[in-house]
Amino acid sequence: MRRKQISRTTAETSIEMDFSIDGKGETNIQTGVGFFDHMLTLFTKHGLFDLTVKCDGDVEVDQHHSVEDIGIVLGQAFYESIGTKEGIDRYATISIPMDEALSTVSIDISGRPFFVYNVEGLKDKVGEFDTELVEEFFQAFVSHAKVTLHINLQYGKNSHHIIESIFKAFGRSLNAASTINPNIKGIPSTKGML
Repeated sequence: MRRKQISRTTAETSIEMDFSIDGKGETNIQTGVGFFDHMLTLFTKHGLFDLTVKCDGDVEVDQHHSVEDIGIVLGQAFYESIGTKEGIDRYATISIPMDEALSTVSIDISGRPFFVYNVEGLKDKVGEFDTELVEEFFQAFVSHAKVTLHINLQYGKNSHHIIESIFKAFGRSLNAASTINPNIKGIPSTKGML
């Protein structure tokens, strides 16, 4: 089973995570940031991953350290649980609508971290959540998962809907790219490694 448990403690956060690629969408998420819990639940449910995460962070300062550090740990968990990458589909592009918003997420499980984020027009906050942290989360994930990730908002007005469409598309695309395809033999690269 492609699964990883990680503990990470810094002066700013203490995180316990259990992540499984081959899951059923089961969650137990307690980050201390309500809107972010909701987004991670959507990512997990629509990606058919299993995710348990408990974060004790310095949210009295702000939400930045908790959100970014969870991105780091989730990236590490994905990188370590994906294994040799033999037989995976590797690539995926998924577009997800959420009411008036439409986002597209493209991923390459390449071994090369690269991040493109074309999302304009978010309000500064959704409730108490700082929307600039969406980009910070994904940058942290990409750096540690060693994947190429492109997030493009086609259109949308409601910031909650926009971010929700992004997290759902992220879950679906990561699931599709990490799926083992019986027709693919070995590493899906002409280099022979990823």
